[in-house]
Amino acid sequence: MEKTLLDKINSAVEFIKKEINGFEPLCGIVLGSGLGDIAETVNRICVIPYHEIPEMPKSTVCGHKGNFIFGKLEEKPVIVMQGRIHFYEGYSLKEVTFPIRVMKKIGVQYLILTSAVGGIKGKLPLKPGDIVLVKDHINLMGDNPLRGEHYDEFGERFPDMTDAYSQQLRDLAKSVAKKVKIKVYEGVYLACRGPSYETPAEIQMFKKLGADVVGMSVVPEAIVAKQAGIKVLAISYISNLAAGISTKPLSHIEVLETATKVAGKLNKLIKEVVKQL
Repeated sequence: MEKTLLDKINSAVEFIKKEINGFEPLCGIVLGSGLGDIAETVNRICVIPYHEIPEMPKSTVCGHKGNFIFGKLEEKPVIVMQGRIHFYEGYSLKEVTFPIRVMKKIGVQYLILTSAVGGIKGKLPLKPGDIVLVKDHINLMGDNPLRGEHYDEFGERFPDMTDAYSQQLRDLAKSVAKKVKIKVYEGVYLACRGPSYETPAEIQMFKKLGADVVGMSVVPEAIVAKQAGIKVLAISYISNLAAGISTKPLSHIEVLETATKVAGKLNKLIKEVVKQL
């Protein structure tokens, strides 16, 4: 008999709980392209590669190592995804968000999503290296992770997305950023399937729709977390200006190069936020 989604989640959770031996993470942190080294600052208790976890999708993208890191960050218990799962890798959105449902069942109450994004330069004067707190999103992935089979323990069948990105956590992040002298913006994240970058015409359309940044992740994870009652803080860094705005061809190499430049700032911001959870 084929396993249900709930069966698969429970299998993964059972395996992980045996490995972490009673450790209960308060906060989950998902690290985007090129940001995996932030996990090195965690006082580790346990590292579990994705490929060892039953039913867990594998990360296949350069810059995503594919590990769950369990430990303490600023004395707070955390689970860090050192590499995320993407829709463009060929997974369904249920598979993409599988780790978020697993996090919920092992106790996570807060979720920090990081990501590399293209700057659209609508209302915000964005440039590579800038940091944007996501305040809302536009889902143009053509799918929703909640579509299909539903279980009451996942949360509401029709969850309200009004406060998908917690105002409370954004206020905390802004306060922390001011304290540590890191400039942050707040903006709207538009999600596309990828993996091709967007065309100049698409970017002009997105600008008219009210988007500030464009990316290929975050939104499915935020939707599932919101349904599960997890408070979400999404922090994006501008890896490049989007097509038609940038004067040079877009590349994943540029994304990773920008990540090395902003990793220090993001690390400081995340650590200070976690400290105050």
